[in-house]
Amino acid sequence: MTAALSTADAILKEIYEPGINDQLNNDVVALRRIERTSEGITSQVGGKYVVFPIHVSRNGGIGARREDEDLPTAGRQGYRRAQVGLRYQYGRLRLTGQAIALANENFQAFASVMEEEATRVRDDLAKDLNRQVYGNGDGVIATISGALTGSTAPIDSLLWLTEGSVVDTGTINATTGVFTRVASSKLVENVDVENGTVDLTGGSGTPVSGHVIVRAGSFRRGTEDNDQREWTGLGALVGTDPLFGTDHPQWRSRVDNNNGSGRALSESLLINNADALRVKGTYPTVMFMNLGVRRAYFNLLTQQRRYTNTQTFEGGFSGLAFTTDKGDIPMVVDTDCPPGIIYGLNEKQIKVYRDADWAYMDREGSRWARDNNRDAYNATLFQYSELGTHRRNAHFRIEDIIEA
Repeated sequence: MTAALSTADAILKEIYEPGINDQLNNDVVALRRIERTSEGITSQVGGKYVVFPIHVSRNGGIGARREDEDLPTAGRQGYRRAQVGLRYQYGRLRLTGQAIALANENFQAFASVMEEEATRVRDDLAKDLNRQVYGNGDGVIATISGALTGSTAPIDSLLWLTEGSVVDTGTINATTGVFTRVASSKLVENVDVENGTVDLTGGSGTPVSGHVIVRAGSFRRGTEDNDQREWTGLGALVGTDPLFGTDHPQWRSRVDNNNGSGRALSESLLINNADALRVKGTYPTVMFMNLGVRRAYFNLLTQQRRYTNTQTFEGGFSGLAFTTDKGDIPMVVDTDCPPGIIYGLNEKQIKVYRDADWAYMDREGSRWARDNNRDAYNATLFQYSELGTHRRNAHFRIEDIIEA
């Protein structure tokens, strides 16, 4: 949408306040933890793909013998090749000349429209990447859970769906994960959290019950790696299906589910999964969960009469801790984490592969380019990146947890 004179009215000086009061949740917990050290991010992409070997088996040419017996037959290490392709992320701004002229002086506006739009779009991009951290690359944000009443659609989860988003709806092939678009460029309006509904207006086509919702144009269009548009998030990274062009039992993560039936969180459930990583020669450095699962864990500690004060962990993050013989594991809340799930991750084994940080397209000498024959200007932020792991079996996912 264009920031024109009508939309600039909201930030013109009618009420003198020190700034714009944000009403949105801009927390990006998982993204910040993954990126907080140099170990969590790399720009050494070297081309279209990041390729690395994974060690999956040992040399079998070893053994004990008696005197003058044949020596073991020579063996070798076993490897597989993983290939990570970059995804292309964009954020676009558009300002009219009139909006820029009327709102770029302090005495005319309490925030420059240009700076406000440029700053806010970075928040929007970071928030969307934090959502993608928990996805599986197919772009699905939510599902229409019942018949529409006019333009009002009941939604299974409003976790990742926000007012002002432009979305497509359609179906996902259960086998291939390929999206078939039925309705396009629908504007999300009137997000009703209490009733679990949104209004889907404009665009073309008719959304119906059972349709999945994706950000407009961000869906997976085929079965090849380059048909995927969004990051390969934890929904796929922490799993057992083939990933990055390779498959091997040693490459798979631990996924602990209860076949869709809810179950109470327990200390033994957490210990079993942490121990499963220990058997693989690694351990979790963090567990991500939403508020409902965090409450269930808090209640568990309270029932066992444990001391339940929060701790401050490396990087300034705070939360409850799960104590093991390897030390405390931070139990970190992220409101973008899907319900009923705990992700146990070894953060040193997860990277953001990227060509460079966010930047404006300025190959023409300016970040602002005039929009053809109009008194308006466009700017585009971009980043070529992907979320990946070079040791997939260093992570676990616990599902079907009953929230409190």
